[in-house]
Amino acid sequence: MWGFGGRYYWGRKVDCDKADGIVVVFAWMSSEDRHLKKYVDLYSSVGWNSLVCHSQFLNMFFPEKATILAVDILNELVEVLKIRPCPIVFASFSGGAKACMCKVLQIISGSSEAHNMDDYQLVRDCISGYIYDSSPVDFTSDLGVRFLLHPTVLKVSHPPRFASWVANGIASGLDSLFLSRFESHRAEYWQTLYSTVNMKVPYLILCSENDDLAPFQVISNFFQRLKDLGGDVKLLKWSVSPHVGHFQHHPNDYTAAITEILGKAVAIYRCKTKLIEDEKLGIEGTKDEVTDPFSEVRKAAMTSTSFQGFALAPSDNLASTSMEYDVGKGVGTITDERKGEGGFVHLPSRPSINAHGVLGQILFDVCVPENVEDWDIRSNSKNALLAGAKKHVPFNPIKCIRRSRL
Repeated sequence: MWGFGGRYYWGRKVDCDKADGIVVVFAWMSSEDRHLKKYVDLYSSVGWNSLVCHSQFLNMFFPEKATILAVDILNELVEVLKIRPCPIVFASFSGGAKACMCKVLQIISGSSEAHNMDDYQLVRDCISGYIYDSSPVDFTSDLGVRFLLHPTVLKVSHPPRFASWVANGIASGLDSLFLSRFESHRAEYWQTLYSTVNMKVPYLILCSENDDLAPFQVISNFFQRLKDLGGDVKLLKWSVSPHVGHFQHHPNDYTAAITEILGKAVAIYRCKTKLIEDEKLGIEGTKDEVTDPFSEVRKAAMTSTSFQGFALAPSDNLASTSMEYDVGKGVGTITDERKGEGGFVHLPSRPSINAHGVLGQILFDVCVPENVEDWDIRSNSKNALLAGAKKHVPFNPIKCIRRSRL
């Protein structure tokens, strides 16, 4: 309790297929395994596994000491989620949010030290809700004094005077040495908690008006700030209820609230999973389209039997003067096989020249008849243009020039 780091264990761990999700419990510093059992049983009753984390007291004042514990918890979650992803809910009790959960959030958001972000992104994607029980507490220099002298820690109703002197002396010494550092950590702490609004998940805050370690005004401000940022937040408040004792004194209300948010977390997770899958499919589809933007054009040209454009059929007379478009250097490629079959040039889009328009009449009024519906335009062995039963008419460029209106 009084050192650095901490420990974790699975309160309940069944097969992934038999559990709706995982509740990661960030317990208060003076708690023991037996104190958390009733919460583990509650989560289990609605089909959730639970991973319990016990942090050491000094992690609140030296957050870098919580890094190892936070990484161990994330690695444990990644190992399970790689088998079968499922919703995750973070449940913080008292100072557990500051002692470990804050560091976990900083790591998965990329604002902490460099880690394996590919794996931790999986954890971030699975987070589907937050539960704050007698939390969050404000991180001030006298927090340690109030915590050490609290009856739930000393197990006595009134702390001895000697203990009060020692605790106040330690607090004064910490203020003189680390005041600026404490203020910096306090700002990062609240900023990290507020940044979770971007995850678009629900919050449940459980508190009381007579809690001296987690004052109602602090929690109310936290609740209002989350609401202002667009968070889905529910606040359950009791007039009289001890610190981290709400479940014991109000079991029915507490159970109903927990059941509601865990059910909502499952629904949120399914929506998030669908959105992520849709985004991946959209990106893959875009890549396929960009890979060969004219594949559909070429496919239509190869399979179409209707005359929707014009093609240049090479002949012996025009072989040296006809135009060829090499689009392979630009946005597409004419395959050698296709060129070998007919030598047709497939343009990226339909031609904009109308044979019966003004420009078309100038250029093609001699060579193109009025009605081409019954024509079969193809290349024969002699590379000449055949027109069904029409008589073969040799191409006369002099006649075209004579008839030109230019």
